[in-house]
Amino acid sequence: MATFGTLSDRLTETFRNLRKKGQLTPADVDGTVREIRRALLDADVALVVVKDFTAKVRERALSDEVNRALNPAQQVVQIVNEELVAILGGEQRRLQFAKNPPTVIMLAGLQGSGKTTFAGKLAKQLEKDGHTPLLVAADLQRPNAVGQLQVVAGQAGAAVYAPQPGNGVGDPVQVARDGVEIARRQQHDIVIIDTAGRLGVDAELMKQASDIRKATNPDEVLFVIDAMIGQDAVNTARAFQEGVDFTGVVLSKLDGDARGGAALSVASVTGRPIIYASMGEGLDDLEVFYPDRMAKRILDLGDILTLIEQAQAAFDEEEAMKVAEKLATDQFTLEDFLDQLQQMKKMGSMKKMLGMLPGMGQMKQQLDDFDEREIDRTEAIIRSMTPGERRNPKVLNGSRRLRIARGSGMTVTDVNALVNRFEQAAKMMKTVARGGVPNIPGMGPMPGARPGASSKRGKQVKSRSGSRSGNPAKRAAENAGIAAQAAIEAPTGSGFGLGAGAAKGEPSAEDLAELQRMLGRG
Repeated sequence: MATFGTLSDRLTETFRNLRKKGQLTPADVDGTVREIRRALLDADVALVVVKDFTAKVRERALSDEVNRALNPAQQVVQIVNEELVAILGGEQRRLQFAKNPPTVIMLAGLQGSGKTTFAGKLAKQLEKDGHTPLLVAADLQRPNAVGQLQVVAGQAGAAVYAPQPGNGVGDPVQVARDGVEIARRQQHDIVIIDTAGRLGVDAELMKQASDIRKATNPDEVLFVIDAMIGQDAVNTARAFQEGVDFTGVVLSKLDGDARGGAALSVASVTGRPIIYASMGEGLDDLEVFYPDRMAKRILDLGDILTLIEQAQAAFDEEEAMKVAEKLATDQFTLEDFLDQLQQMKKMGSMKKMLGMLPGMGQMKQQLDDFDEREIDRTEAIIRSMTPGERRNPKVLNGSRRLRIARGSGMTVTDVNALVNRFEQAAKMMKTVARGGVPNIPGMGPMPGARPGASSKRGKQVKSRSGSRSGNPAKRAAENAGIAAQAAIEAPTGSGFGLGAGAAKGEPSAEDLAELQRMLGRG
């Protein structure tokens, strides 16, 4: 997340120094709070918010909850996380829908904040949830605003009501009022009204927005604010709150390079929740805003829940079962691999997904160097193969590989590297699917591998003699222990408790169920 990158780096470095101390003194706490204050101010967080935030952190950090903790430094990180969640709005809130449709959603904000693009993103997301939104072009001030909304609506597959050409022509209040009525007659359950903005707050803008609100009586008024606007974000938010009184906030352009900390101040200053966060230019780059998840991203603690939700939305459960079965039965091919690449691309940017993992802030350079087009290159190579070659890469001789390289615009070396990586990955996945522990080249034995376990197939377990104890109870216990040890070391067994079907090469129902659980689809 580029917008909060600098803030995240500063805070992470501060806590890294704090963790080196076994016991925290008041001087340590003061030094940490001072560094947090500097980091927040450098990120453009409003001064009033910084003062309140650091005062609460210092008070709690010097309290008994830290002094009595087994790990004081970790406790301070938890305190900062909790207070950061608080200034981001506390609990997550979703849109409030009207009891009697249509639900009217009015968008407000300065010109260039991303209202029109957000209208399309919101319409597409609502359509996925089964709604039928209608976009209303009430921004008749900005040049070509009506045309832009029509294009965005077409990309989102949503209906649009645009009776006026715009460019200074038409009455936006009347258009908004008529749009709600049209939606009611045509049975659209949601109306999204795109209103005009200005380069700065002025009386004319506020009067027009206020008149539209009175004419349409919206259920939600969303204030769209550019995350890169700087310190003026607080003043702009206050002006719109007094003039229009919005019900929720939308943060746009969170993928930008600006410091963006002022956006963190909006919820705290206005008392209005942040409902959505726009993370890119694509119509799918819209996320429901969770204060706790955003706080974890800023502190480089990861956002696994959002990553899981994106994976669940992109991957088909029935298809995942088929892939699991193919992995277990050694039938996974390059065609299946291509299908998996397609589903991965549906999840969005790989950099963005990797950035949600805990601790990835420390691998910033590696993430920056990651080439998103590598997936496209891999896809091009596989698509240049015939169906038979995808199902059986062993038929790829020199002439075939040369043809594939030319067809994909790559080199023979690239084709060879892909085939080799696929074969190694297929072997590893097959081993995991059968309950074994894969050997990764260059890494030595995998952690958790049983020492002394045989790697050769068909090797019989050395028989052990039974207990010779004269005590019947002791003899029974020793014999049970020997039997258990033999079962553990038997090559037909499994480190994951799978059945004997793995030894026959045919997975049982229990094997497949366990594999599904391992893949996170159970």
